[in-house]
Amino acid sequence: MKKTFVCEFQENEAVDTIFLVKNKTLSMGKTGKPYLSVSLMDKTGDIDGKVWDDAEKFSQKFEIDDFARVRGRVVSYMGKLQLKINNITAIDDGEVPIADFLPTADRDLEEMFSDLLGIVDSIKDRYVKELMIRLIEDPVLSLALKQAPAAKGMHHVYLGGLLEHILSLCSLIDTVCAHYGNKVNRDLLIAGAILHDIGKTRELSFKRAFGYTDEGRLLGHITIGVEIVADKAREIENFPHELSVLLKHMILSHHGEYEYGSPKRPKTLEATILSYLDDLDAKVNSIQTMIDADLNNGSNWTGYHRLYERYIYKDNLLSRTQEEVDVDEPQERYSNEDKEQNGREKISLFGSQ
Repeated sequence: MKKTFVCEFQENEAVDTIFLVKNKTLSMGKTGKPYLSVSLMDKTGDIDGKVWDDAEKFSQKFEIDDFARVRGRVVSYMGKLQLKINNITAIDDGEVPIADFLPTADRDLEEMFSDLLGIVDSIKDRYVKELMIRLIEDPVLSLALKQAPAAKGMHHVYLGGLLEHILSLCSLIDTVCAHYGNKVNRDLLIAGAILHDIGKTRELSFKRAFGYTDEGRLLGHITIGVEIVADKAREIENFPHELSVLLKHMILSHHGEYEYGSPKRPKTLEATILSYLDDLDAKVNSIQTMIDADLNNGSNWTGYHRLYERYIYKDNLLSRTQEEVDVDEPQERYSNEDKEQNGREKISLFGSQ
């Protein structure tokens, strides 16, 4: 069955497609007849639906957070599109391509994972290489690595976001290593790029929506990441203790500062480089995402961003036409009291849970 997305719906269109159920409420109408209200979603948006006939029967066929097959017709109610549902029933998760319901990286996930395999193959140190191979050949971990976002909010917030972030860091690392030469240990840096957020494969949940697992809330991705490295290193005979310590240090220190949730500050050259590159890549992705989301607002400026405490100018001259565009100073949308509160709430882009 071909998926029809919410953004494509037209009034009077017949619908037979799959949704994620966000909410459902069984109510009593004015005539004393029960009806069912549901909120349905996919990656393009939400739509409300109503079951007018046999509402109690259909209410028993699915629950909130189920994927459900819905058949009905698009109608207009008070100027807004709505579904008049004739049939709705839960379906098995295995029938559902999760990418239809959550934002996904632009690049193919398998293609990105293949690139990661190539990067691991380029590692020279046999212990570092074997550790990385054991990680990416772990069936549970590799599947999660292909799908996990890099964060719940702020940067690379889409399926495959973590993998895209890792690949971007590896590219930046090669640039840095070309600049500094043999002063920098590339193997350590590449391993750090792959490992620094590996704990997010278990910290974050991304089956139906982006959130935190119980383990993630209780431990956090840094602690989980150190555990993963320790477990895999123990499987490798004679794995050097000093190497294990250096790799764990890169995980523990990649947030850079204590105030950003870093248990340790970087104390090696490679850990310092990784911390700065991680922050750079996260910020570039975050700002670009903010610009892309605001492209059609009719202004050269994005809205006010609470984390950065500023507006972002969108015109970098690359797409400038000959037509002159008047740029007005953006109006302040927040009072001084708001800004003071923003300052108190300011957190690292890395995010603290």
